[in-house]
Amino acid sequence: MTQAIQYQQQNVLITGASSGIGLAFAHALAQQGANLILVARSETTLITIRDELVKKYGIKAIVIAADLSCAGESSKVYAQACQQGFTPTVLINNAGRASYGHFSELSLAQQQSEIMLNCMAVVDMSHATLPAMLANQFGVIVNVASTAAFQPDPYMAIYGATKSFVLSFSGALWAENINHGVRVLALCPGATNTAFFDVVNAKEALVGKRMSADAVVKLALRAFDQGKNYTITGHANYFLAQLQRFLPRQMVLRLTRKILQPRV
Repeated sequence: MTQAIQYQQQNVLITGASSGIGLAFAHALAQQGANLILVARSETTLITIRDELVKKYGIKAIVIAADLSCAGESSKVYAQACQQGFTPTVLINNAGRASYGHFSELSLAQQQSEIMLNCMAVVDMSHATLPAMLANQFGVIVNVASTAAFQPDPYMAIYGATKSFVLSFSGALWAENINHGVRVLALCPGATNTAFFDVVNAKEALVGKRMSADAVVKLALRAFDQGKNYTITGHANYFLAQLQRFLPRQMVLRLTRKILQPRV
């Protein structure tokens, strides 16, 4: 039987920790006594969050400002954490971004940056942290994917493809490492009450009722304790993610296009 994970005194590295699901993970794990490595682009915001968490929960926490869409940044973040005595035993790969519109009309540089952040940063950070986890026979990795991972997503082509990569990559890591003390989970939330849709600036991307970030994190931690390798948050989201198993692929694509297509 899978044992519940104890986060007391674990060093948790969270990317995209300044808001949304990343911030919710920070609060949930600090409440359980974890020490935090908070990573995002905005140092000022992170410092405010760090000070609040340290005061509220009596934990230790450090801040590392970095743009993980830049090559090599993930390795630098890991090295800085270790140098400050915070070798990560838990990794939350939450940082990500999306773009909306016709693939041919969106900036190629913008979409390449999206791939770097959503895919390569996840790969690089996982590759940096895994050796120490395996040496200690203990580790936890959460890779935040999306319900967008379960089918191609017209008008969000790169986002859907990157999240599909995260889901597949996470499953492979789970299978490779589950017998060596390291658990890996692909977290697949649907619409969540974060700034995501404000940044994407497209109401069409909002599918279904928004779930709170706190609820998403609670379900993710429960899934870990149950030994799962992926979890879809919300019953309606789970149902939608299964459509590609029962309907012809072209029908699913047409349906998804209808849902996501731009509205005048």
